[in-house]
Amino acid sequence: MSTLQGTAGEGAVSDLSAGSAGRAASTDERGEQLSILRVAADLYPAVTGGFPIHAHAMSKRQAEQGHDVTVLTADHGTDGEALSAERPYSVVSHRQLACPLGNSITPGIVLSLRRRLPAVDVVHAHSHLYFQTNVAAAMARLSDVPLVLTNHGLMSQTAPAWLQKLYIPTVGQFTFDAADRVLCYTETDRQRLRERNIDAPIDVVNNGVNCERFAPTAAATKCQLLYVGRLTDGKGIPTLLEGFATLANTEPDLTLRIVGDGPDRQRYERRCERLGIADRVTFEGTVPNHELPRYYSESLLFVLPSHNEGLPRTVLEALACETPVVTSDLAQLESVVDGVGYTFERGSPTAMANTVGRLLESEDTRHRFGQRGRERVLTENAWTETVDETTDILTAVASASR
Repeated sequence: MSTLQGTAGEGAVSDLSAGSAGRAASTDERGEQLSILRVAADLYPAVTGGFPIHAHAMSKRQAEQGHDVTVLTADHGTDGEALSAERPYSVVSHRQLACPLGNSITPGIVLSLRRRLPAVDVVHAHSHLYFQTNVAAAMARLSDVPLVLTNHGLMSQTAPAWLQKLYIPTVGQFTFDAADRVLCYTETDRQRLRERNIDAPIDVVNNGVNCERFAPTAAATKCQLLYVGRLTDGKGIPTLLEGFATLANTEPDLTLRIVGDGPDRQRYERRCERLGIADRVTFEGTVPNHELPRYYSESLLFVLPSHNEGLPRTVLEALACETPVVTSDLAQLESVVDGVGYTFERGSPTAMANTVGRLLESEDTRHRFGQRGRERVLTENAWTETVDETTDILTAVASASR
């Protein structure tokens, strides 16, 4: 979450890939070629997780379709090596001066936007919770270039509640109000945004995954629960560990594999020691996205105990791999999980243990849920549809502003 606007300065800005910059305009089979300026504070592979992967994969496919795509992002205090990988779109990395609550403060984006806004058709920014998006909203409002904002979840998973109560109705509201169009993943999210009196039209575009990459590799081979995501309290890791400790008393062969990293990892490892489950919990660290299908496929269940989410990519990835899911009872997940997994009371280790235990008892139910889950994702959450629907909206917004 952005808590400081910082001092606007040039900072260090580096174009890290030639990508599509300067490329002759082309037209793909879907029609008009766009010049898209994407603002995404985090970008894969420099940062893993659903949001940075979404921004990278969206940019990659749109560039391959013939659109001219440039992504403005943060260098996260590194030399930018992870951002310099060859890709079909351009990346402009900005020096990170600070990173409060996991949010990169990059004043250099001001100059980048000033230089590039006159030459693009549309700005597509991701998440109202980031400094870079706040700046993009302010500058788009002062220009004639339309802004489309994708909401990846209304609340932050890292900022304290008191700060969010101050931020969401002020800076967050301003960022939404600056947009010409707002995109979200579910009807639940759209209703929440409407309740906040967002002026812009709000469209639901289902989140999606690559169902060719995320596919079952084999039947589950390990008596294992899997978690994939950032290691923070907002993701419900304490609930996960305490719930697993309860299950460990009655399931002697069951293990837990945790994929991902975060600032609280060592604290969680110590918690496992205190709970007596350290020998049955594996902290895998960060894993490349292309390796995840193996982790999903070898596990009996995927567990997501989050307190706040949009529509998590990890849930869709697990379902695409025919792995049943158990998630906290967030409203936007109820319809996604219905018939392909179970939900449990958010923040309750006992409820998590009971719900997971219910699925562990029935191999037939797990098999049925797994097959239904992949069918659902293939029908409702194909990545190609996510990109095409988003691109159609960007095209319509750009055309309307001319």
